[in-house]
Formats: sequence, C-alpha cells, structure tokens
Amino acid sequence: MTTTIAPLADTAAPLSPEALVEQLARDGRAAQRVLARLSDAEKAAALRAAAAALRRAEGDILAANARDIAAGEEKGLSAALLDRLRLDPARLAGIADAVDQVAALPDPVGEVLSASERPNGLKLSRVRIPIGLIGIIYESRPNVTADAAALCLRSGNAVLLRGGSEALNSNRAIRAAFAEGLESVGLPPAAIQLVPTQDRAVVGAMLTAAGLIDMIVPRGGKSLVARVQADARVPVLAHLDGICHTYVHAAADAEMARQVTLNAKMRRTGICGAMETLLLDTQFPASETVIASLIDAGCELRGDARAQALDPRVRPAASEDWDTEYLDAVLSVAVVDGVEAALEHIAAHSSHHTDAIVTDDAETADRFLSEVDSAIVMVNASSQFADGGEFGLGAEIGIATGRLHARGPVALEGLTTYKWQVRGAGQTRP
Repeated sequence: MTTTIAPLADTAAPLSPEALVEQLARDGRAAQRVLARLSDAEKAAALRAAAAALRRAEGDILAANARDIAAGEEKGLSAALLDRLRLDPARLAGIADAVDQVAALPDPVGEVLSASERPNGLKLSRVRIPIGLIGIIYESRPNVTADAAALCLRSGNAVLLRGGSEALNSNRAIRAAFAEGLESVGLPPAAIQLVPTQDRAVVGAMLTAAGLIDMIVPRGGKSLVARVQADARVPVLAHLDGICHTYVHAAADAEMARQVTLNAKMRRTGICGAMETLLLDTQFPASETVIASLIDAGCELRGDARAQALDPRVRPAASEDWDTEYLDAVLSVAVVDGVEAALEHIAAHSSHHTDAIVTDDAETADRFLSEVDSAIVMVNASSQFADGGEFGLGAEIGIATGRLHARGPVALEGLTTYKWQVRGAGQTRP
C-alpha cells in the first residue's frame, strides 16, 4: 500500500513519497539557479547571516535538542549516540563558527582548472561549477544540518536534507534558523530544505529521483550506507564506517605513543575518526604502558593472545572484533611482527577511512604513507584529526572512502564538478 504524506502547501490531496520528493526537488532546483548567479561576496554574506541567525536562535535550538535527548534516553540510545546527538552552548557556538569559517573560504565556483588553445584557434577551458541539487541522508548528528547547508550554499548547490528521527527537533530548529538567515538577505529558503517527514519511503524516493537530485551523500552507519549504495539510481558519494587503525612501530617514542593512542580512542569515542584497532609492534618496548593507559582511562580492550599476555585485564578478541566500528570505549588490540604484518592487518580489516603510524623512523613512516590505501594516512598524529575543520576546510559533508570524484574530507571542491567552455571565431570542422 502506498504511503501518503500531508502536503507542504495548499494542495488538493496528500502527497505520495515520490510526489513529495519531486516537489521538494523542483523547489530546490529553482533555488539553485538563483544560487548559481550569486557572486562570491553575496554567498559569503548569506552564510554570515545564517551564522548570526543560528546564534540568535540558541535558546530554541537547545530546547529542541533537549527534547531529542530526552526521547533518546527513553529509547535507550547508547552513550555514544547520545554524545553525537547532544548540543550545548559551546557545541552550538562551534556550529555557528563553522558556518562563518566556510563563508571565509575561497569560492571554488568559476575557478579555471585548465586552459589551452588549439591549432585552429579554438580556446578551451575547464571551469569549476556547482553539482546542482544534493541530497544528504544522515543520522544522529544535528551539526550535519548546518555543515551541509553551509558547504552546499558556498559551492552554489541547493541541498535536500533527510536527517534521522533521533535529531528531528534539533534539525528542524537549525534549519529554521539557517533559512531565516538566507531570507534576511533575499535568498530563497528552498536552497536549504529538510524533508518534513520521517517516512522511510521518502528515502527510497530520494534514491531513485534521477534527473531531480544530482548526488546523494549518506552519512551514518554501515546499514544506511549499504542501503543507499544498493538502491540508488542517483550518483552516490559514500562515507563508510571508520575502522581506523593506529600502528605503534618498534621505533616509536613511548610517551608519544601513549598520548596519541589515548587521544585517538578516548577523546571522543563516537566519531568516525576514533581509533578502533591498536596494533603494537613486538619490538616496541612500552606496550604494557600504552595498554594500561587505555584501560585506566575506562576503555575495554579486546586482544589476541599476545595482547592478553601484556595485561590480564585485556579480554579475548573474537574474529568480528577486527572488523567492528565500536563508536564506544571499546578497542581491539593485536601484537604484530613488524611493519609488514601491520600493513597486512590493515589491508585486511581497514575500511579505508583513516589509519596512522607512530614512529621515529622516517623510512618506515614513508613506507606506511605510500602503502596504506586509505583516504587519510597519518604519521605521529591522532586519528581524531580526521575532520574537515581540522584540515582547514571549514566543515565537511563527510569523509569519502571510495576512489572516485572525491576522497577524504569532502568540502567545497568535492561538491563541484566542471564543464568545458569553448570560444571560437567562426571555426567549422572539416
């Protein structure tokens, strides 16, 4: 039986999921044509107005978030999911600041990627342009609403957002404030739309809206991304789970290894850049200290036999632990026989998100950077730096783990494509 949804405006009958998505998409595409005409200064001013509106709406947004948190606690959401969901004045200020940071970034639209002149006098150039209307399907994190809106607008795209039910009230309040900021400078609020229903059939309608939605970006758990990739008839920019490794090499500084691994896991356990597997070299002399530091900080360790021998508090790991994104204070740990074994483990179990090495040996570091096939590869740094803001991108849509179009933190450039512009003087082809 077809689900029907109340209309957005005064229409004669309720809308089906397909009709709802078509209406939202057409409104978004009309708004995108307005965005495509804006100058760099106009887009920057619109984002500054949106950031100011978010700050003015602090009370409303935090009250909406409190309702979401209460509902999440009643549903029994994990501590990690509640942490992803929770807003406070500092986090909300950070969201608004990120919008201002995006406003200050260089406008990618109109950049000439290459230019040449053919022997017949034709002048060719490749010019960066917006993708169009981008659909974003995401879970739990209300900051994605503002981050996605800011990045899409700065790159000249309209966006259709479909957030998770856990953050329903927060997303609506953030989107309302953002839209108010756009309207204050004369821009159509339909440039930033939020799907007005949690009906899952609408997700299916978005995935099959080829010709209306130009790209889908899923942000969430493995099941969401798998469904999007399986069902989409629209191009997908995938953000898979973050099974992130840190390998502590034999030549690692002991105190650096302790601090980096502790931060990589325990700073925030619920983000995609959190370390999920620790690899300790058999020749690293301070493995017991690193393990003890993590356990003493409240992390549960699940390890192989050699890791268990280092500390009796390490529990035995099951085979699935090496392929699990915990998003919690749980960590798998293995002892490996040198860099070759570490590289083999990462190749077998990494999700190609972020992997790191701690070492003072430059040759080993270079080999790790070269051979690990992940979107982000780090040396002597916490994997928690896997973030568009930390990379100077202002914010991010997500971290793409595929190999096509964009990889790693996807920000302004990842939300553009290009077209060829050809200028002639009456040439005809013989």
